[in-house]
Amino acid sequence: MNLHTLLAATDLTAPSHFTAQRAAMLAQQIGARLEFVHVLDKRELAELQRLLGDTLKERIQSQSLELLKKLANDVGEPLSISAGCHLVEGKILESITKQVDAFDANLLIIGARGIDSILQQFLGTTAERLLRMIQCPVLTVKLYPRKPYQSVLVPIDFSSWSLGAIHLAQSVAPQAKLTLLHAYEPPFEAQMHIAGEKKEEIQNYRDKVFQEAKTSLYQTAEDARITTNWHPIVIHGNAVQRILEQEKERGADLIILGKHGLGMVEELLLGSNARQVLIHAQCDVLIANR
Repeated sequence: MNLHTLLAATDLTAPSHFTAQRAAMLAQQIGARLEFVHVLDKRELAELQRLLGDTLKERIQSQSLELLKKLANDVGEPLSISAGCHLVEGKILESITKQVDAFDANLLIIGARGIDSILQQFLGTTAERLLRMIQCPVLTVKLYPRKPYQSVLVPIDFSSWSLGAIHLAQSVAPQAKLTLLHAYEPPFEAQMHIAGEKKEEIQNYRDKVFQEAKTSLYQTAEDARITTNWHPIVIHGNAVQRILEQEKERGADLIILGKHGLGMVEELLLGSNARQVLIHAQCDVLIANR
């Protein structure tokens, strides 16, 4: 996957440095163009203008652009990265969506820290509609980026998005150790317990599902042309629980999830497994929209 343009959305609060730093590191690592965007709420600006006049509104616009340029310079200059800076007015999510389209961005980078973090906006009631409009992957930055990603966890369920998620991992973190995780819960296993099936029969059923999943996982790795620096995990249990457990056990600094798969409904981030992982994971989370 060729990531030629990265768009980092920042709210200009102190924690936004996390997002900007990771964006600059990725841009340098993969040789991508980097653009920063900050959105001023148009309704709030209009109210400010009504109450206090044009002068204060213009000063806020000027100061915001100055802060945005300083942030881009602070993270870009040490890495020899020159980023574009864009101040726009409107509703936050709709404006970001338009900027993704305007720059034909391959990756949208947002922050997860700060009281008014953009992540909280994406978890709001309009998230499902707008995120369906965003066709590029969305990276949520939670950790301070001291170095390129070292350990990437990719949960897969062998649906059509799985290969794309692996290829995205290879693009974003080409030098990282890759862990492919498949968490399985055999269909009707609970009903078998309720029906009084023998433990041996249930275990035999679970073993068969495990072997098929293991075969599929290795086939997926082969299809993705992974030959070195990777680790397979096939494990019984709830997908969200197993993902969060393996995040800690593997020391993952990035989890890559698909909009679909793992039982995730299309309404990304609205009551889905993806939403739970995004909220509870300690490391960065990348949603592979395609």
